[in-house]
Amino acid sequence: MRIRSVDSPGDRVLVVGLRNPGPDYDGSRHNVGGEAVRAIAANASFKRAPKRILAEVVETDLSGRPAVLALPATFMNESGGPVAGLVKYFGVDTERLVLVHDDIDLPFGKLRFHFGRGAGGHNGVASVMRSLGSRDVWRMKIGVGRPPGRMEPADFVLRRFAASERSDVDLMIAEAADTVRCFITAGGEAAQAYAGEATRRLGIAGGEG
Repeated sequence: MRIRSVDSPGDRVLVVGLRNPGPDYDGSRHNVGGEAVRAIAANASFKRAPKRILAEVVETDLSGRPAVLALPATFMNESGGPVAGLVKYFGVDTERLVLVHDDIDLPFGKLRFHFGRGAGGHNGVASVMRSLGSRDVWRMKIGVGRPPGRMEPADFVLRRFAASERSDVDLMIAEAADTVRCFITAGGEAAQAYAGEATRRLGIAGGEG
């Protein structure tokens, strides 16, 4: 049965920012999910995950609820192994797992929070779903828009945001972080509504909401 929200104050939530590690990928579209998870962590320091799991983690408390914030230390298309390891180690049901990631099928500036569905061509999400054997996870999608002209999507997402986009990206990251916090404190339906409201507040994606 689907757990549509965090049921009690004792329920631990695992929030994973999908990314490629290393300075070569800092500021790229593909790493915006990792930036959002760092924003949730605020000033907390990430440390090496236990049991040789290839990830960095912060164990924290958000509005009275325990949470683990994680950044895989593998490349994007190998995210599944670390995420599955963290789910097992921390004893988190997959319905309390949130993947935070970029989405080229959403306009730049649009946020969407939802449960389940397919990977939509995102290699990191697909890797996680394969390793878990389930699509039943929550996803915080951050719209980065489609590549221009005939540029390959794989090349587009590895490029850094333009300097002119950076101020909007920072606002998107802040709103995405607040959407995840909303999920932890108020559940899935509230977070879905919050993401729509945040998109309208941002006003970047035109009439999207």
